[in-house]
Amino acid sequence: MKTKIQTVKGARDFYPEQMALRTWLYDNMRAASQQFGYQEYDGPFLETLDLYAAKSGEELVKDQAFVFNDRGGDQITLRPELTPSLARMVASRQAQLPRPIRWWSFGPIWRYERPQKGRSREFFQWNVDLLGVDSPAADAEMAAVIAAFFGRIGLTPDEVKIQFNNRRLMDAEIAALGLTDKKSSVFRLIDRRDKMNAEAWDKYAGELGLSPEQLDGLKALLSNRDLWQKSDECAAFREAAQALGIDRFLEYEPTIIRGLDYYTGTVIEARDREGEFRAILGGGRYDNLVGDVGGERLPGVGFAMGDVVIGLVAQKYGKVPNLRTSPTEVLVTVFDKASLPEALKLATELRAGGLRVEWYPDAVKLDKQLKYADATGVRFATILGPDEVAQGTVTVKDLQARSQAVYPRVQVAAELRKKIG
Repeated sequence: MKTKIQTVKGARDFYPEQMALRTWLYDNMRAASQQFGYQEYDGPFLETLDLYAAKSGEELVKDQAFVFNDRGGDQITLRPELTPSLARMVASRQAQLPRPIRWWSFGPIWRYERPQKGRSREFFQWNVDLLGVDSPAADAEMAAVIAAFFGRIGLTPDEVKIQFNNRRLMDAEIAALGLTDKKSSVFRLIDRRDKMNAEAWDKYAGELGLSPEQLDGLKALLSNRDLWQKSDECAAFREAAQALGIDRFLEYEPTIIRGLDYYTGTVIEARDREGEFRAILGGGRYDNLVGDVGGERLPGVGFAMGDVVIGLVAQKYGKVPNLRTSPTEVLVTVFDKASLPEALKLATELRAGGLRVEWYPDAVKLDKQLKYADATGVRFATILGPDEVAQGTVTVKDLQARSQAVYPRVQVAAELRKKIG
């Protein structure tokens, strides 16, 4: 037997049924984004490693980026996230872009991670960003866009939650523990709280240089669900979220810190209530990133959501509708070899009449052609035999209603459009 070539590890094939799910998610992402006035954009799939090296964090750059040297010797990476590309694009035209900047995108991202349930090395990611506004209300708008998307696909606050925290609040609390000089390491430690067992997490903390007293203090900090009350930003964020009608989705979670180095204020994640999956999405406020890539300082806030986990969550809660994989509305059957030219003409006439039409390529038994239509979800099939050609008519079978009718050929497109609606 021949050896079949496999996909690259961590990459996915999108057969029509998987593509239908991805398209359904994309359509709802687009609708939620545009509901709040966001404009669609995209950046290149390839970027220089320098764009991420000082902005995204050591783990992302060293462990997760696909990096290679181009023929000129420059280090290039497949984009492991999109926000730095956004910042670079804004910085290059900063003076010309009207403020505020509301942009969204959906495209492929690559990370060299261990493939597992809910995680692949190649995935599609929804990005939403608001730049030029420095207020908790802008942060709350991110949560509102997320909630709008959840509502569009049928997820409720009883099934999913949007958790939040604040980097400035955590900066102050970590400083109070005497850990200012280890802030970045402590943030990475917090970000791994739900990714490691308790013993391994304690050991990692010791390796970072935390004393037993500091570790105890950090654990107490991370169990304090009322900590947000010490932050005016958190209070204002919750007030704005309540005004936006999304407070039922919100939950304060002190362990939410986000692993990327460029976050400066509010940080958010969304999860399923039962905790079966990884974070559905993550994001937060980044006030220095545009300046870090060569522009003038410009406050920003945004989030990103991959298609893998949200697809699993939507399927778990039964939110994915019965998605059609075929766009075809009408199948033109072929009665016999001699009538093929007339079948092709009819297909052309129906397309000219505004219908999506395919024809069956072989003059096999009609039953086989109709089974194909049924299997691919095509509702209507036309029959054009010698009698129909002679009489100027077309027989139309409704495979859903299990009925058929005969129409004048010149009217069949209009009749079919009425039925399809």
